[in-house]
Order: sequence, then structure tokens, then C-alpha cells
Amino acid sequence: MSGNEFRFFLSCDINLPVTFRVERLEGNLPATKSSESQVSCTTEDRRAELYVECVLYIDGAPFGLPTRTRLESTGQPYCWTELITLSTKYRDLTAHSQLTLTVWDVSCGKDEGLIGGATILLFNSKKQLKTGKQKLRLWLGKEADGSFPTTTPGKVPRHERGELERLEKLVNKYERGQVQLIDWLDRLTFKALEKIKERESYNTGSSHLYLIIEFCSFEHQVVFQLAHFLFTTLSTETRWLYHVYLFFKITIEKCIFDIQLVKLLIKESGANFFSPLPVSSTNEIVTVWDPEVGRINPSEHKQIKLARSLTRGIIDRDLKPSSNERKSIQRILKYPPTRTLSGDERQLLWKFRFSLMSEKRALTKFLRCVEWSDLQEAKQALELMGRWETIDVCDALELLSPVFESEEVRAYAVSVLERADDDELQCYLLQLVQALRFERSDKSRLSHFLVQRSLHNIELASFLRWYVAVELHDPQYAKRFYCTYEILEENMMKLVSGVGGEEDGIKLWQSLVRQTELTAQLCSITRDVRNVRGGTQKKIEKLRQLLSGLLSELTYFDEPIRSPLAPRVLITGIVPSESSLFKSALHPLRLTFRTANGSSCKVIFKKGDDLRQDQLVIQMVSLMDRLLKLENLDLHLTPYRVLATGQDEGMLEFIPSSSLAQILSEHRSIISYLQKFHPDEDGPFGITATCLETFIKSCAGYSVITYILGIGDRHLDNLLLRDDGRLFHVDFGFILGRDPKPFPPPMKLCKEMVEAMGGAESQYYTRFKSYCCEAYNILRKSSNLILNLFHLMAGSNIPDIAFDPEKGILKLQEKFRLDLDDEDCIHFFQDLINESVSALFPQMVETIHRWAQYWR
Repeated sequence: MSGNEFRFFLSCDINLPVTFRVERLEGNLPATKSSESQVSCTTEDRRAELYVECVLYIDGAPFGLPTRTRLESTGQPYCWTELITLSTKYRDLTAHSQLTLTVWDVSCGKDEGLIGGATILLFNSKKQLKTGKQKLRLWLGKEADGSFPTTTPGKVPRHERGELERLEKLVNKYERGQVQLIDWLDRLTFKALEKIKERESYNTGSSHLYLIIEFCSFEHQVVFQLAHFLFTTLSTETRWLYHVYLFFKITIEKCIFDIQLVKLLIKESGANFFSPLPVSSTNEIVTVWDPEVGRINPSEHKQIKLARSLTRGIIDRDLKPSSNERKSIQRILKYPPTRTLSGDERQLLWKFRFSLMSEKRALTKFLRCVEWSDLQEAKQALELMGRWETIDVCDALELLSPVFESEEVRAYAVSVLERADDDELQCYLLQLVQALRFERSDKSRLSHFLVQRSLHNIELASFLRWYVAVELHDPQYAKRFYCTYEILEENMMKLVSGVGGEEDGIKLWQSLVRQTELTAQLCSITRDVRNVRGGTQKKIEKLRQLLSGLLSELTYFDEPIRSPLAPRVLITGIVPSESSLFKSALHPLRLTFRTANGSSCKVIFKKGDDLRQDQLVIQMVSLMDRLLKLENLDLHLTPYRVLATGQDEGMLEFIPSSSLAQILSEHRSIISYLQKFHPDEDGPFGITATCLETFIKSCAGYSVITYILGIGDRHLDNLLLRDDGRLFHVDFGFILGRDPKPFPPPMKLCKEMVEAMGGAESQYYTRFKSYCCEAYNILRKSSNLILNLFHLMAGSNIPDIAFDPEKGILKLQEKFRLDLDDEDCIHFFQDLINESVSALFPQMVETIHRWAQYWR
């Protein structure tokens, strides 16, 4: 088959409803006049409530009923992002089919509610179906005209098009995949495009309004063709009859009437509309996007509404489930939060909702089965929610996920979070900030809750400020995160006294702002050091020279600064002689800070690397460490602190340690290394029993955690060992099952680690496996909490989550093996350990990696 062959679909073969998305309104709304006072009424004086009315016209005549979007009153820019599905199908369109879109404002009077309208043809001049985003200029004060030709064309006239319109057309092609993707060049291009947009809007001061819509795309181009070739030769009466046929066909599909009625009508006209079409393509299977996949079956939905309307009253209050129904309900309550309930399961929970009110685990499942579009049902659900047994904080996090849009439900979740102490809240703070994306407004109940709790805890305040500041680079939600930032700043500066009454609010806020100034200076230092020609030693000399000379103010700060990693610690300056950098492509800085109490702390500052994924993994390690300790299992983990201070910069706590690669190179074995620091002639393998126990426990803890989180790219250079026997992992560039190496083992457990435990037959290795199985079963009990936290991160820009959030969370869920009981899980995990130890291919990869490091 020729590579230049033009593949296409025929419009008459596409048996799908016409679907498009109304995105947003760009530009400033025109001023209106009040009919009574004749006073100018702009958007500053009122809050406009806009909706878009969509009508399909076929050959100049309206076809089907108008469709309206929801009301949008959040202020500029007005974003609906609403999918509209018409009753007409693509196969029924003609070449002159067009869509009219009129924007109305219900906040004004009836005569003044019209904002403007625009009309767009569904097929272009080449008879190809339009796809992708379309920017339509509204005709202000005019309702969209569907006649042919129209008097309200949405297409910008050619002579009025500027550079911006041409670039937007190319962006449309880029989004449809018609322009090659080059990541680094794309980022530069879009930055330049944003500057052009700002310059154009500033220079022109255009008063035009534009409506952005998006048509759905297909695998290939769609070319217009009438449903039947004979249509063009039919008489006027038969053509009219064909339109009657289309009307009845749509009605039948919606109302499930008898199809024979239409067949009889067309048979009497003498036209054979149901004759088979000639084959126009050699492809028998055609894959197209189906917008109805995942949508509720109308007949099933109607049946559920009828059933629930009969059981909304007193009837359900005394109902008790039977033995089988109770078993079904208990099975549903054990579902993970990612599981979608079937229609029968939703109906079962609704039927016995009153008897489930004492079961706090059932609330989130019950709220999932509510039909929120039914006002009466939603009202009853909210009343029951207020009387339900109070849920745990873990379940409250689920109610903040994008699944639940009701403001009352989300406010209830926040009220439950208010019961959590500061330590627990700090464990979830990163996810709670991300949950702001799913709120209905910028100043939400969740936003105010986070700010209020931060006012009494400097660590919460500092981390909240950083988490929000990093998200200001997200163009879609920058306004929302900036709003939270402003609320935090405003409330903190109003404080009469800070934590412990030592500082007032203004000084407290300024101490947090100085953290940003410090990181900006460290970024500048990193750039200067990188530009130095020569080896690592010359770059280190340059670093120390900068800290002692031009940037000597960093040696002793004018005022102490709160450490970004540990806000309760005040740092007073950098020690140049103890500062260095690592030998790597990015040359991270290793800095030693003096503290106000006379001690010191060491941190690593990275520029050019996105640390948000590492920050998430370390947060999960810290959380799992907390969960294990609550069950009296301390596995001596090392959840060092990580803080992303930007999209490509951040700080890490420096833990004195050595990589296993370095240890094996210098000491030949892990035991020899530990003997150097903890010798004991009477102890196992010549080291103290405490040191060996610490090593075994830490190995077990990280084996389980890295397996659950799907940590990839494990090699001996990112496995570190402290001199007290604690092993820990660093560098989490691949998570949730992603791994650049082929055939990775289920967990990183190299033979050198097993040898340090005395071999696969020793009692210490048996103890290691026992710790693994115990930790795995403890963490399985908190699977809902961990899954909820990752679900809240679904909207973040973390690479391995943003790529495919749903798939990543399902992979995480699979790792918990929720289908097994505790005893079966012990056998399952022991098999995983044996499989990981006996894996041959990872050992070959490790050998190759060592040679690569040697020749670097």
C-alpha cells in the first residue's frame, strides 16, 4: 500500500450522533444598559450568567431541538468545557449542514440577554468534516443565523486575520497530531506563542468576543457523501419524505418505537432507502471514536428513577437486607475506591440506605450511587449524610476526589478532616493541595481550611506555601492556586503573634518569603558553577570562591531564615569550606548550613531536575513508615526530606551514606563494611546483632514499599547504606511499574544483600522474609488510604502519573492483591521474593551498568 494513499471515512457510514465540546469564551463582555435606569452595567457591576444555545441547521432549516449548556457564572474567562451530543447522526448530514451557537446572559433583562452568535459549517470547502478546535468570532447583539448562506459566519474574514490567527491554526493541527512532536522545541514554541498573544492583546485592544468549540476527531479524515446515491435524483416530494423519515428515525431511537412504521412509510414512496450501499473501502473493520461509550443507558436510567421514586418515602426505612443481600453489601463495601459500581449494586445500596447509616464505611459507596441530577434524590442523600455515622479521615479523602462534585459533599469531607491532628494532616497536605483542582470555586471550603490550619503551625504554613507556589506554573489552574496563596499571605500577615508568640504575622511571612530569595540565589550559583570549564574540582573551587567572595552575604545571613526542608530550624548561613557538589551532569550542590542553635545541617540543591515525583515517593515512604509504626513494626526506614521549589529545582536532605556499588568496590561485601563500624567478635558475622537486625529490617521495608509503588530503574548506585546498617533508596525517576530496563524483577533484592543475611538458608534470611510478609499485610489494610492519595494526584503534572492516571492507579491497586486473604498473601509474597532473588537478567544489567559507570 502506498505511503501517500489518502485514507478516509464516508460520512454516510458513520452511525454516531454529532458531538462537539463547548470550551470557553475569550474576550471582554460588552457593556449593557439597564432598561430602567439606563446606567451602564458592566461585568464589574454584576456577575454575568452565561449559557450557549446550539442548534443544528440542515440546508437552511433547523433540525432537532435546541441544546443548551449549563449556566456559567464564575467570571472571566467563562469556561463550560461541556460535551454536547445532538440527536442527529453524521450519516444524516448534508453538505450544507451548519451549527449555530448563541451566547445568552440570564443576569440581564430579557431584551438585553443576547450577547452574540456565530455560525459554522460542519464541512469545509473540500467536503471534509471539520475536526479539532474552532475559534468563532461572535456577532455582538445578533442571534446566530442558520440560513444558507448565513449572515453570522463565525470564521474570521481572511483580510482581518493576523499572525495570531495563523499560529492558532497551526496549534489546532498540532493538537490533532498533524504536526510532528518535538518536546523541547514545542515548549519553546508555546512560550513564544504566549508572548505573542500578550503583545497582540495589548497592542490591538480588540473588543471582539470569540467562542472556542472543539469537534471530535476520527482516525482518518471524514469525507461527505449522501446516505444514498439516488437521493439527488429524487423528486421534491420524495426528498421531503426522506426528511420525514429522518425525523421519525431519531424519534424511534430515543423513544423505542416500532421501526416498521418508518419502513412502511418509505415503502409507499417507492424509494428503496434500505438497499445495501456499495462497498467504498476494502477495510471491513473501521474504528471510530464513540462518544456514547461509558454513558448511562437511557432505558436503564429511567427504570432506576421509577424504582427509586417508589421507594423514597417511608417504605425503605424499615427494610432489612436478607442474608444473601447482606453478603452482597459487605462485598461491595470491601471494594477499593477505584471500583465503579454496577447498576444492580447501586440499586441495592439505595434500597437499604437507612439500615446502612450505622456503617461508616458505607457512606462513600452510598454517595456514589446517588443520582445527583435528581434534586429530590440529592436532597435526601444530603440529609442522610448529615445523620450518617462519622467516617474516617481516609474516606474523607475519597470524597475530595474528582468523582464527587457536590459542594455539600466536599464540605462534609473537610469537616471530617478538621478532626485530624497536624502530624496526620501534614502527611496528606500534598494531596489536599492537588485536590483544589477539583473544587467548584477558587475560594473553596478546602482552601480556607488549609489556610486556617496553617496559621497555627509553621511547618504546615511553609509547606502549603511551597506546594501552592510550584503549581502557579500550571496555566489551567494558576488562578486558583494564586488565590489560595493570597489568602494565606493575607491571613498570616494579620496575625498578632506567630507560633509560640515569638514573631508577629508580618515577620513570620517575611521569613517564608526569604526562603524563595535563598533558592533564587542558589539557582544563580548553580548556573555560574556549571559554566566553569574543567573538572569537578575546579567547579568546587569556584563554588567556594563565590560563597566567600561575591556572595559572601550567604555565609552569614542578615537575619535567620527558616529552612525550607525543616521550617522549625533557623539557618544563619552557609559554610563555604564544607560545601561541595556532586559529580553528575546537573552538578547538584551539597551545602552545609549553620543553624541558630550552633549545630549544622546538610542539604542538596538541584537545578534542572523535576523533584515533584521524588517528593511524592518520599511522602509515601514517610506515610507507610507511620502506618507500620502504628502497628508496632519499626523497620528503620530513612524517609529523608524532599521539597520541590519549582518545576525544575528543589532541595533534598543529605544523609551521610555510601552506595552499594561503592561499598562492594571498596570492601568486597556488605558485611565487611558493617564490620568496620560495628565490630563484635561474638555477634553474627562479626558485627553487632543490633546492626544486623537494622539492616535486615530496612531491607524488608524498602523491598515491600518499592514493590507496592512500582519503583523502577533500581541499581546498586541508587541503593545507599548508612554506617548504622540502615539501607534506603534514592532517585525515583520511574514509578508505578515504569522501568527503562527490560525484564525488571518484582523488587530490588540483589544477591549481595542476601549474602549479608547469611544466605538463602540462614535464619536471618527467614526473618527478613517474615518482616516482608508482615509489613505487606499491614500496608494492605491501608490500601484505600494509599489509593485515595494517588487518586487526588491524578490531576498533577507528575510525569508517571500525568501520562495515564487511571492506568497507574490500577497498577497500584493490583500490587495490593486485595483478592487474597492474609495467609494467601504470605505465600504470594514469599514467591515474589524467591523470584526476585533468582532473576538472572537483572544481574546481567547490573554488570553492564557497573562497566558504564567505570568508563564514564
